[in-house]
Amino acid sequence: MALVTFYEKPGCGTNRKQKALLAAAGHEVDERNLLTEPWTKERLLAFFGDMPVAGWFNPAAPRVKSGEVDPAGIRPDEALALMLAEPLLIRRPLIEAAGQSCAGFDKEPVLSLLGQSEALDAAQGCSRPAGPPCPAPMDRGAEKAHSEKADVE
Repeated sequence: MALVTFYEKPGCGTNRKQKALLAAAGHEVDERNLLTEPWTKERLLAFFGDMPVAGWFNPAAPRVKSGEVDPAGIRPDEALALMLAEPLLIRRPLIEAAGQSCAGFDKEPVLSLLGQSEALDAAQGCSRPAGPPCPAPMDRGAEKAHSEKADVE
């Protein structure tokens, strides 16, 4: 089985489901915080491959949902600058496995890691019900306390 480096937003329910699918398929999942990783333009570009620039963005990001950021009208260099300044805009998860990388859970190498699975469809999109946006990212100490509290609940 493969070692999967999984860049996530800590506390994201959809990312939790996705990691569980990978682990259930026998893969080792190395969890990383997408929001605190020291990204560079070059590193991010490696995850996006031939995706259109609009596909690089997290459609559930508050600034995208509000229309403040319009992924369809942004050039690649502008998109990367925005994402480096605000990683919450990056489509997630970012995944590295078997010498490949991708943004999102619906392309290679994920498809090969999981095979054809109906569960794959259920692991797409935000798992939060419609309503207020996800809370703003926490600092590392608050994030750890929140994560530990969630593990107890």
